[in-house]
Amino acid sequence: MQNPKDREGDSVEDAIDQEIVEDKSKMPRPKKRRRLQANPSSNYFKPAGIPKKGLQEVVLTSEEFEAIKLIDLDKLPQSEAATKMQISQPTLSRILQSAKNKIADSIINGKALKIKEFIKED
Repeated sequence: MQNPKDREGDSVEDAIDQEIVEDKSKMPRPKKRRRLQANPSSNYFKPAGIPKKGLQEVVLTSEEFEAIKLIDLDKLPQSEAATKMQISQPTLSRILQSAKNKIADSIINGKALKIKEFIKED
């Protein structure tokens, strides 16, 4: 950021206001609450024959678990699954891609898969 004194023609107040706007643009948007309905029957999967102590873990979030369940198990279209989770379809698509990447990493690279538990909503 520039020093307020370095800007030509700007008042100090204008320069400070601009710096505040620049700082806010770097902040991530707050995460919206998602509607989740299914809890996993098991929340930890690991390759057979390898002790848990020596394994790297991949953590699947509750949102990712719900997206996989709705799309791949329940066979819902993305638009319907997004509506059930109360999110947009592009957001669901990003969550789904992240989940599939994590599952692939776990299977292909022999890592444990831990599913983050959540409280079921009605």
